[in-house]
Amino acid sequence: MTYAIECTGLSKQFGSFHAVNDINLRFKQGQISALLGPNGAGKTTTISMILGLQKPTSGSINVLGMPAGTKEIRQRIGALMQDVKAADGLTVKEVLELFRSYYRNPLSLARLLDLSGLQQEAKRRASALSGGQRRRLAFAQSLAGNPELILLDEPTVGMDIEARGRFWDTIRTLAADGRTVVLTTHDLTEADGVADHIAIIAAGRVAAEGTPAQLKAQSALRSISFRSGCDLSDAQLMQLPGVVKFERHADHIHLYAENTDILVGALLQSGWGIYDLEIQSAKLEEAFRILTNQQ
Repeated sequence: MTYAIECTGLSKQFGSFHAVNDINLRFKQGQISALLGPNGAGKTTTISMILGLQKPTSGSINVLGMPAGTKEIRQRIGALMQDVKAADGLTVKEVLELFRSYYRNPLSLARLLDLSGLQQEAKRRASALSGGQRRRLAFAQSLAGNPELILLDEPTVGMDIEARGRFWDTIRTLAADGRTVVLTTHDLTEADGVADHIAIIAAGRVAAEGTPAQLKAQSALRSISFRSGCDLSDAQLMQLPGVVKFERHADHIHLYAENTDILVGALLQSGWGIYDLEIQSAKLEEAFRILTNQQ
C-alpha cells in the first residue's frame, strides 16, 4: 500500500493546550480523503504541520515519502488554506502567471482558468472579484505547480451552489487523474458525496476513520417515516422489532433502527393502515455527532 501522507504519533502543543494529541493518520495516494471534526478539533493545525508551516511538538510526518516541509515537497504539493487574500493591483491572469513562475513544471494558464471556471474573469483585478470567485482563484493558485498532492482547508466557503458543484466535479477529475486530495470541510453532505476515506478527529485525537459507508454503519441508524390510519401509542411504536427511538413530526412518524428490512415487514403486517412509507439511509451527520461526542 502506498500512502501520500503518514502521520505517526503526531502531537502539537501550545503551552498546556494539546491541539493535536498523539494521532496516527495515513492517507492513500490517488484517493480523496476528508479530515472532519468540530471547531477546535485540530484539523487546521494538522494540515499546517503536513505542509511544514508548523513544526510538531512530537511525532513524525512523511509526505510523498519524504519529511514534511522540504523544498522538494513544496514543488509537488498544492494547498488552499482558509484565509487567502486577493493580490492588490494584479489581474487574475497576472496572479496565476506569478504563481506558475514559482514551479518547475506548472500547469498551463489555460488549464488553470478552465479548472477554476475563471476564463471570463482573466483580465479582472483579483481584488474586484466576489467572495466565491476569490475562493476559486485561490483554488487555481493551489494547482499552479501541477501538484501530486492537494490539501484543501474548507475549500467551498463563499461559493454558490453552481460553483460548488463545478468544484467537486473538478476534484473528482483531479483524483481520477491519479492525484491525491485531502480536504477539511464542515459540510458533511459534501464529504459524504465526494470522499473515498474519512478520518474524524475530536479534541485532538482520532475518533474514527473509514469509508463513509463504514462510519455510518458503525454508529448511525437508518430511519423509516410513514403515516398511519390509527392513533398509535408510544408503547406500540417501541415494541416494533429493532426500533431504537422514534419521533413524531405533525402526522408523520419516524422510526430509527439498525435493520429497517425487518421493520418494514412488521409495519406492513401490522394492520395499522400504513401509507406514505419512506426509508432513509443512515446520515453521516448523525454518525459524526455520535463519534465526536464519544471522543
